[in-house]
Amino acid sequence: MRFLTVSGPPSSGKTSVILRVIEALQQRQRKIGVVKFDCLLTDDDALYAKKGVMVKKGLSGALCPDHYFVSNIEACVTWGKENDCEYLISESAGLCNRCSPHINDITAICVIDNLSGVNTPRKIGPMLKSADIVVITKGDIVSQAEREVFASRVKQVNPGAVIMNINGITGQGAFELTSLFEAASNIDTLKGKTLRFSMPAALCSYCLGETRIGEEYQTGNVRKMEMEDKQ
Repeated sequence: MRFLTVSGPPSSGKTSVILRVIEALQQRQRKIGVVKFDCLLTDDDALYAKKGVMVKKGLSGALCPDHYFVSNIEACVTWGKENDCEYLISESAGLCNRCSPHINDITAICVIDNLSGVNTPRKIGPMLKSADIVVITKGDIVSQAEREVFASRVKQVNPGAVIMNINGITGQGAFELTSLFEAASNIDTLKGKTLRFSMPAALCSYCLGETRIGEEYQTGNVRKMEMEDKQ
């Protein structure tokens, strides 16, 4: 089974891009499964089911989405293999732009859109910087010059990535991405594999349900800003 991770900021077009790739894979008679990770709510699982794709949905709720992902992804891969999926695609939103849902030896895709601003690539952490493939969407809404500047900024933060422009509505560019999906390695298990980057670190009183503001209520992993003016 080929397993791939797809991540990106909310509303960047991840689901639309994945659906276009699924359409191309289904034309080649491939059996596909999707695992959708989100925080509070998603209806994207219904879109996948409508395409005849096996789908599982997981909502992290009050937990860090990264921690929820890594605690469940091995079982998801087992589910995909038990159902004889030829492809399993994990989709997760980088809700804090610091998320790191990519795994060593597993093809990693990050989806980011032209409308997010030319400085956005530099604001995004491991989910962009450690991806193998960066898909840029919504290029039809901006000028050619803006597309080139945005792609250049992506290249600066991730020089080794394959950068592709895809229209999630029309599917333009999806054929090339489908070929890269088909080149992904087969896996039997995730057990023993490692994340490409460590997760955001925090274990403090607020993680455990504290709501009161004040230093006397702040314990654990707490980082303070420097408030003194420098001379």
